[in-house]
Amino acid sequence: MAETVSRSLSEELFGLLQKERFVTLGTIDHETGAPSLSSLSWTLANTVQSIRFAVDNRSRILANIAKEPQVVLHLIGAGSSFAINGRAEVKTERLEGVPLKLAMVEIAIDAVRDIMFYGSRISVEPQYEKTYDKNAAAKLDAQVMEALKNA
Repeated sequence: MAETVSRSLSEELFGLLQKERFVTLGTIDHETGAPSLSSLSWTLANTVQSIRFAVDNRSRILANIAKEPQVVLHLIGAGSSFAINGRAEVKTERLEGVPLKLAMVEIAIDAVRDIMFYGSRISVEPQYEKTYDKNAAAKLDAQVMEALKNA
């Protein structure tokens, strides 16, 4: 598929990021300068030009962003694979209304690229399941997503 470049999320991508979803985040390691990749699920597009995510406030991601705020979020959905580049900023060190010590990071989107290789499409999106108490997981997920919306 040809690379599509936009400066904001399409309506479809915005919709995909209105609930918890598996994505990966690329940062630059603050100690080694090497690329670093992390998996996330608590992500929310609060506008078509910004994406918020929650992460443990002791996460290496935060130190990486503090040194180099340029990041890339990888999203698989809408039949393709997308790289969302932007500048990340820690907006709060501790999300309110959440029992865990989670920081909220917001990415100001610079570019959205369709990075799927030519002549193909995603036929099945990644899925995951929580491996701890399902009710506790659902409650925590709801609390985190609500905090991201209200922050």
